[in-house]
Amino acid sequence: EGGRSVTPQIRAIVDAGIPVVAHLGLTPQAIHALGGFKVQGKGADAQFKLREDALAVQQAGASMLVLEMVPASLAEKITALLDIPTIGIGAGVHCDGQVLVCNDLLGFDLSFKPKFLKRYAELESEMVSAVSQYVADVQSMQFPTKDHSYGKSQSQEKMSGIGKLY
Repeated sequence: EGGRSVTPQIRAIVDAGIPVVAHLGLTPQAIHALGGFKVQGKGADAQFKLREDALAVQQAGASMLVLEMVPASLAEKITALLDIPTIGIGAGVHCDGQVLVCNDLLGFDLSFKPKFLKRYAELESEMVSAVSQYVADVQSMQFPTKDHSYGKSQSQEKMSGIGKLY
């Protein structure tokens, strides 16, 4: 995560033979420094900085670039500018690829509702129910049962006189 400020680290990682996927726009580890969960690159200065950062991470050796929560028109310009692929998350249709976090795509937390998110399922209530049932079964000692536990196999029982098997 980051642009020009992390290019020495990107170069060192790439030089060590490890591919790097750079990340610009909303970078979750810096969400508080960015002022929260907000679209990045709205003004002219911010757009210029994102373009320059994209070029810098490419030059440092990044294999691809994730653009998160940036205006679609800016993501399109950055995608056209770079030789490496761009992957969008809330960055419009013109990136080279798209990504959604599986937990969001599957509806693990229905209170999370960013504009870019399209849910393909709403599994939160089923997951909460399943975990609650598991906790209740463990607390009431209904799980694990013999069916879910290992015991001596028949061959071990036949050999029990020979010595203890682990």
